[in-house]
Amino acid sequence: MASTGAVTTYAEFMSRARRGAWVLRHAGLARGDGIAVLAENHVESLPLFWSAQLAGLYYTPISVQFQRDEVEHILADCDAKAFVASRTQLDRLGTLAVPQSVRFVIDEDWCEGLDSAPDALIADASEGAEMLYSSGTTGKPKGVRGTSPGAPLGTVSELMRRRLALHGFEASMVYLSTAPLYHSAPLRYNAMNHRVGGTSIVMEKFEAANALALIERYRVTHSQWVPTMFVRLLRLPETVRSAHDLSSHRYAIHAAAPCPVPIKEAMLDWWGNIVYEYYSGTEGNGQTAITPTEWRRHRGSVGRAILGELHILDDDDRDVPPGTTGRVFFAGGPTFEYYKDPDKTQRSRSRQGYSTLGDIGHVDADGYLYLTDRAGHMIITGGVNVYPQEVENVLVSHPAVVDAAVFGEPDDEFGERVRAAVQLTAGSTTSGDELIAFCRARLAHLKCPRAVDFYEQLPRHDTGKLYRRHLQTN
Repeated sequence: MASTGAVTTYAEFMSRARRGAWVLRHAGLARGDGIAVLAENHVESLPLFWSAQLAGLYYTPISVQFQRDEVEHILADCDAKAFVASRTQLDRLGTLAVPQSVRFVIDEDWCEGLDSAPDALIADASEGAEMLYSSGTTGKPKGVRGTSPGAPLGTVSELMRRRLALHGFEASMVYLSTAPLYHSAPLRYNAMNHRVGGTSIVMEKFEAANALALIERYRVTHSQWVPTMFVRLLRLPETVRSAHDLSSHRYAIHAAAPCPVPIKEAMLDWWGNIVYEYYSGTEGNGQTAITPTEWRRHRGSVGRAILGELHILDDDDRDVPPGTTGRVFFAGGPTFEYYKDPDKTQRSRSRQGYSTLGDIGHVDADGYLYLTDRAGHMIITGGVNVYPQEVENVLVSHPAVVDAAVFGEPDDEFGERVRAAVQLTAGSTTSGDELIAFCRARLAHLKCPRAVDFYEQLPRHDTGKLYRRHLQTN
């Protein structure tokens, strides 16, 4: 663990995973059952994940940003038979309605159970599967099920195979994990790293200057980021940015949200051609990827499909020509379903059977995908479609802005009008009028905010996704 310096060897790690699988079996969980986990980035988080994997269970991590009602919704919805939580999270939330009959506190009876469990592989060990929940940024979190547990140990998906090759994963790598382990990307990338025998450096909480120090201290070769982290890195004083030796760093992988072009360019100018991007989702129905060299030729793209086939469809599910904006779908990729929500599952499909994550975008003549925004975020003002992401990208390019969110609010004349919420760098006195003028110099005026609100911190998930509904109801 990055802050404490606690080190776990692979021998110790796999011993805890094997013992944990035995504890889960002894508690009555059979292959195909589920376990729900609520914990911060804890020294036991990854061994616990592998315990569930070896036991052939569905593994459902729960965001520590969720409040009591959200946690209780997932516990009731996921049908897991066991609930494992850290003492920190239980103390934070107080009394929880927990339907699971099997319960453990990580710091207490879970560790006690490990100490008394045999250090041997259970007789029916097999691969488990994730059952991950959406971040709940547009409604109640939804569970996503793809592959089922029960495959022979060592079985990996085609998507994982392609990611391993794409980002040069091998035994000598040192991977800096910057994000919460309850999110799909850091959980899956740590798991991939473990499968090849690499080293994981897990940050308990992201802090920009500390991330640079960790790259130097541990000679990090691979890392993973979201665009808001890049913004925070770029806002560091030059003396801090230049103080660390980053020469070991070969792959800086980012996803979760489209990266504003000026931010990506600034990172490439600073770190060189090591910034790799991909587009995918918890649903795992397909993926695009782009190398730094490709991105310089296709600025703003999230790449070409490496799993599944891209289709851009209009509202009648017809393919549109290159350069035309529409709904982004994948064909021929892995299938998924939203647990207990057949209506949402059906809405994610086109009449041809293609699946979508709900994003809007276009492809160019070479097949590179460019994302515009989420379909549900679009603002219609005076009959004009405004995509918040475009406006947000302009706002975060202002040197005083650390983070920005744009949304629509009712307007008697135009139907909706654009409003912005902004987080400034420490000590900045930039005004709303200045930011509006900054946007108007770069965008059509109808797209620009009519008002700007200032926040100490925006309600953003640790993975970078924004809780717009919290801003729109304030």
